[in-house]
Amino acid sequence: MTAQSNSRPLIGISACRRVIKAWTIHAVGDRYVEAVVSVIGGAPLLLPAVGADQLDPDRLLDALDGLMLTGSPSNVEPFNYGGREARPGVACDPSRDATTLPLIRRAIERGVPVLGICRGIQEMNVAMGGTLHAHVEEVPGRLDHRGARVDDMAAKVAPAHSIAITAGGLLHRLAGGLERDVNSLHGQGIDKVAPGFVVEAVAPDGQVESIHMPGARAFAFAVQWHPEHKAAENPLSRAIFTAFGEACRARAVERAPPRLRAAAE
Repeated sequence: MTAQSNSRPLIGISACRRVIKAWTIHAVGDRYVEAVVSVIGGAPLLLPAVGADQLDPDRLLDALDGLMLTGSPSNVEPFNYGGREARPGVACDPSRDATTLPLIRRAIERGVPVLGICRGIQEMNVAMGGTLHAHVEEVPGRLDHRGARVDDMAAKVAPAHSIAITAGGLLHRLAGGLERDVNSLHGQGIDKVAPGFVVEAVAPDGQVESIHMPGARAFAFAVQWHPEHKAAENPLSRAIFTAFGEACRARAVERAPPRLRAAAE
């Protein structure tokens, strides 16, 4: 076993651009970083929301072994999927949209493993040609998926509803069953699924909860809930991050010089 095969895969984590008091910051929730470090055993690289053209996507992806798209209080701006302008007061992050949407397309094209979480599933769907419901709670027959209106984080991320998992899919293999309970903290949600993706799970009201691109060159999978909460303790969360981590390590081995690649195998 070589140092190369033992090294931590470098995983890019999408950040949000936020204004806190007078300061503009690029922020990532600690639990995403902790999942990469402690569950995956990876090295996190925070990606600022400055627009993909300022990051040089190909140079960045040359260095990355995986891309994780995080959740966020902000919504994907509707013009990105042909929707109406966002209502006043709805949080948006155009700098993040300009960063993640092009980066997703290029990552999938190049075979970089991608994991989307909450806003991340919405970004993946939009980037690849799908659409969203801007306000799921206003769609006839749909539940209010925005989560508990409380300050206590434990209550916010407690299981909110079950999901029905597609038999024979990737999530079925990871979950080891056809039904699990998940949390729910989102206002937007998938409407039309992007070409090339399949639905891996739905909520009791039919809302899409997970998608996968089986024809992608590498792992391209996303969930609507937040597996980063108790990622090391929840069996399904751990399975998701482990599968993503394995794909990232496989890319790291592929990109290694031939001598080190042969030793790692």
